[in-house]
Amino acid sequence: MVAVSIVGGSGYSGGELIRLLLDHPGVELRQVTSERFAGKPVTRVHPNLRKRTNLKFSTIDDLAPCGFMFLCLPHGNAMNHLDHYLGLSPRLIDLSGDFRLNNAAAFEKWYKAPHACPQRLGEFVYGVPEINREKIAGADLVTGAGCNATATILALRPLFRRGIATRAVIEVKAGSSEGGNSASDASHHPERSGAVRSYKPTGHRHVAEMLQELGTDAEIHFSATSIEMVRGILATCHVFLASELTEKEIWKAYREDYGAEPFVRIVKERSGIYRYPEPKLLAGTNYCDIGFEVDPDSNRVVVMSAIDNLMKGAAGQAVQAFNVMHGFDEGVALGFAGLHPI
Repeated sequence: MVAVSIVGGSGYSGGELIRLLLDHPGVELRQVTSERFAGKPVTRVHPNLRKRTNLKFSTIDDLAPCGFMFLCLPHGNAMNHLDHYLGLSPRLIDLSGDFRLNNAAAFEKWYKAPHACPQRLGEFVYGVPEINREKIAGADLVTGAGCNATATILALRPLFRRGIATRAVIEVKAGSSEGGNSASDASHHPERSGAVRSYKPTGHRHVAEMLQELGTDAEIHFSATSIEMVRGILATCHVFLASELTEKEIWKAYREDYGAEPFVRIVKERSGIYRYPEPKLLAGTNYCDIGFEVDPDSNRVVVMSAIDNLMKGAAGQAVQAFNVMHGFDEGVALGFAGLHPI
């Protein structure tokens, strides 16, 4: 039994972690922190957990030593206080962007500020099990991947790592929960409702992760758009092939990489409204659905991937990595298959 604490448990990702870990047979969830809600029941913030837990939020100063820690804190906290957290837990997963990049210069370029502890960059394993399973299994420090980066990397990697393609134009459509639970002008209901809002047509931080994991010679053009959906990401990737390939050859690449993966599903049906990946079906699940279609009139293949940004894009993937780190079956606490209709 692993004694676990969640640092920063009042946000959406923290709430999902609590929900998942309460059903994990190998976990004793001991503490969940929130400076704002300290002393109040966890269910005050996460009402879906009523009758599932009696835990109350504690403060970071009240944290006791534990066997494992999940950090679900705003950007900048983990890198400024890492030694404190490591003094309480020798193993942890940080879900923020503080340690996703291996290079201090790249961090400063994409995050517009120098890293607070650059000597630690590279010590964290990038936490996508499908591409780093062996490294995660032997790691003490793991970083959660960005949600947009997860959807894009999983979509493109079979083609990029084989040299089949090195150039892609990606458009992500994202639900509102990607922005977190802090209110802003952009999340105000009259402004957000009905919106199809391009919020990062260039320069998205997650591109740095894509380049790191797909190869620095990759040519990635990425844009992000908010749509009226709470959970979910759909990445539509226009991939330009080095040479003409048949659909069968592309199928083979994806089957070889993902055929045995427990949380990647290849979706390619000839008819029906769900013949391509659909984020709605993935709400609450840890799956990444990937589909594609070859353009018969060019060397382009359109690869589509869908995830729940709070699950495979955050808490679910973190629990998957936690399972790998501890030798648990990868699917423990992650068996929810989604709902239909929803």
